[in-house]
Amino acid sequence: MGSPVSAVIANFYMEKLERKDCREVLQNVDPRCRPKIWKRYVDDVLDVIKKDQGKNFTDHLNSIDDTNSIKFTYEEETNGVIIIPFLDLLINRQPDKTVKIQVYRKPTHTDHYLHFQSHHPIHHKSGVVRTLMDRKDTLMSTEDDKDREELHIRNALKSCGYPKWIFDKVKHDHCQKRKKTIETNKRNKSAQESKGLAVIPYVEWLSETAERILT
Repeated sequence: MGSPVSAVIANFYMEKLERKDCREVLQNVDPRCRPKIWKRYVDDVLDVIKKDQGKNFTDHLNSIDDTNSIKFTYEEETNGVIIIPFLDLLINRQPDKTVKIQVYRKPTHTDHYLHFQSHHPIHHKSGVVRTLMDRKDTLMSTEDDKDREELHIRNALKSCGYPKWIFDKVKHDHCQKRKKTIETNKRNKSAQESKGLAVIPYVEWLSETAERILT
């Protein structure tokens, strides 16, 4: 844990496990407990499976590795609330069958981040703000949840010494970056649209050379 190569090695191992002996493990499982969806990130898996088949499928996965190096565990939807944590997501399946996405924090989460008075470059500290705000903007489903999450972030970082101006700076930098991206895309599109069309008689060797130069 913590090594830069950990995720790479874990991915290699899990891919080998999924395709052991060149067979698709998910295809060889008993059809009654075969998942409809299997989404994996490193060693975290989200799958959709029949309600009473979670244990059977987990036992099947744990029977694959002869070395006993890895053991799968599972969590199910419970208590009618139907909430599943997956990575930084809290996936909440609503009664109307829609899915609501929120930010997930473990019960042991303390909201302690890099302190603003610590001896680190300012871009490290602004990066903390930017990462949390980007996660809020990209992961969460509803505007109300985004507002509550932003308030939570601001209060948590305030307790870590972060002043108001660092939030304003991150927001300004984000707007400037977005504006620059839009302008760059417009220039690129305009440059593509301004390219002319040249039609010349085909001359062996010469036409191929001209095409390479003009394109």
